[in-house]
Amino acid sequence: HRFGITFHRNKRSKAAINTELETIPGIGEKTVIELLRHFRSVSKVKKASETALSEVIGPAKAKIIIKHYQQTTNEN
Repeated sequence: HRFGITFHRNKRSKAAINTELETIPGIGEKTVIELLRHFRSVSKVKKASETALSEVIGPAKAKIIIKHYQQTTNEN
């Protein structure tokens, strides 16, 4: 039992590592985990189309992410 609890705690702490996606307003931890499970990296999420994002997290959150990355691209 003790080993199971330790494993679970370690797994959760690794998942709690902040990613760039978590800084986007309206995007929570569960959404970030879903995106990373599907796309495997933040850079692939950035390159994904709105349609591809919508299939994973829904159209509203997909628009938020697309808009965020368009704004950061325009600022640079």
